[in-house]
Amino acid sequence: MLEYLKVFRSKKADKKEIVINEEGLETRVAVMEEGRLEGFYVERESEDRIVGSIFKGKIQNVEDSLQAAFVDIGMKKNAFIHYWDMIPEDAARLEAEEGVSRARGGRKKKYAAGEMAKLFPVGSEIVVQVTKGAIGTKGPRVTANLSIPGRYLVMMPGSRLKGVSKKIDDAKERDRLKKVLSRLPAPEDLGLIVRTAGAGARATSFVRDTRTLVQTWAEIDQGIKELPAPCRLYKEPDLVERVVRDSLTEDIDRIVIDDKDQYNHIKELVAKLSRRARNKIKLYDGRAPIFEHFDVERQLESAFQRKVWLKSGGYLIFDETEALVAIDVNTGRHKGGKTQEEAIVEVNIEAAEEVARQLRLRNIGGLVVIDFIDMKSRRHQNTVYRTLKEAVRSDKARTNVLPVSELGLIEMTRQRAEESIRSATFSDCPYCKGRGKVKSALSMSVEIQRRLGQVMRSHKKGDPINLRITINPSVLERLRSEDEDMLVDLEHKFSAQFAFVSDHNMHVEHYRIVHADSGEELYNGSGDN
Repeated sequence: MLEYLKVFRSKKADKKEIVINEEGLETRVAVMEEGRLEGFYVERESEDRIVGSIFKGKIQNVEDSLQAAFVDIGMKKNAFIHYWDMIPEDAARLEAEEGVSRARGGRKKKYAAGEMAKLFPVGSEIVVQVTKGAIGTKGPRVTANLSIPGRYLVMMPGSRLKGVSKKIDDAKERDRLKKVLSRLPAPEDLGLIVRTAGAGARATSFVRDTRTLVQTWAEIDQGIKELPAPCRLYKEPDLVERVVRDSLTEDIDRIVIDDKDQYNHIKELVAKLSRRARNKIKLYDGRAPIFEHFDVERQLESAFQRKVWLKSGGYLIFDETEALVAIDVNTGRHKGGKTQEEAIVEVNIEAAEEVARQLRLRNIGGLVVIDFIDMKSRRHQNTVYRTLKEAVRSDKARTNVLPVSELGLIEMTRQRAEESIRSATFSDCPYCKGRGKVKSALSMSVEIQRRLGQVMRSHKKGDPINLRITINPSVLERLRSEDEDMLVDLEHKFSAQFAFVSDHNMHVEHYRIVHADSGEELYNGSGDN
């Protein structure tokens, strides 16, 4: 019998819940803590998500200068793979699960010219997994170190590694899990890592997870042997299944979804993982849209603004580029603290916590530079640094935060597997071409006068010329009110006559110059052309 969530009488949220909005074109998932949006994911029906997918590909190029190769995996752009990711090694597999990471800072092996081409000649086949999707002009990043996540385990084909996530820090629980690992029915050439969700799970749950993963690998292995390259051998489940698999832990109070079919599907899926967790799945059928009811829509709208206000009255400014993200912290309307230094530290601490949240919500990756308000005290700088370090600990993406520099900046990196929410959701403005600004009327007046001078100098000297100039109304207003005398002088100097025409459909940076008598077009474009 279906369990309906008929009425949500209280707006007060549980400790932690997952809200799922299922629609025809896209699925949205919000992770809420005490009513505050802490995580946001979106997946669209028309978009093919390839992160985590396993492909059988063909080597297209081997570039010794880059220490990398390009692989045809059947996508529009060839995939990029580093030499050191082409040969599976147990050391590399330790990165398969969050919290289980190999030692960093060690130098990667450099391969001699021609060495890798002998192992992987052009046209040879290789099995790879996508670790980063295509972003901007770059193709996907892949590795030959395969890892397939389950509910409690991550399986690594070809490895003998057996381990426990470092995020499980209880010594007794780690010992118990190691004993469970040693008894699991898995072939020796399939490595296994216990995920953080495995803490406290029963041995029978690990056995079921292992059997499912082994069966998945058997199907992949069959494809490797039988299917021609390039082809996809394995695809990660959809967003809802991934969220249930990765996020349904003991601290989740409930998962609420507004689609009946998806609700039934999730109930069946969860029943295979944990019978107790079935009761956490709820169906929403309230009158208001689910994201409005849980106050997600309002929080999303404010979260993706360029300016983000803090409760203290300070604010953050986000500027996202393809290579890095710059975040500026400002005191704004903040008036707290006994002294100016204390007020600055208060804003910076709140900003550090909000920055960590915003990085998760926006799915920002790569290099991030944060310009905190200047602090004179090294003690205060370290406090803000430790606050940010602590705030990003809950982030599933790998992060690396550096201390405050001499310039008062904090530099950090965040693992980037896919495009940010902003890049995936928005396209560049066709009017300003993504700049966020257009040339001022003054700049256009200067440019048009310069272009008129150029056109008339190329005309036969002494012959009168009549020109018709079509421009945007805002530019014409500037010419009439401010620059009319200059245009009259220009007419006298070149024995010319100008007729300006206003066109509301003309871009503010665009203009057209036509010979009024012959109809010959002398110029049509903008200064950027």
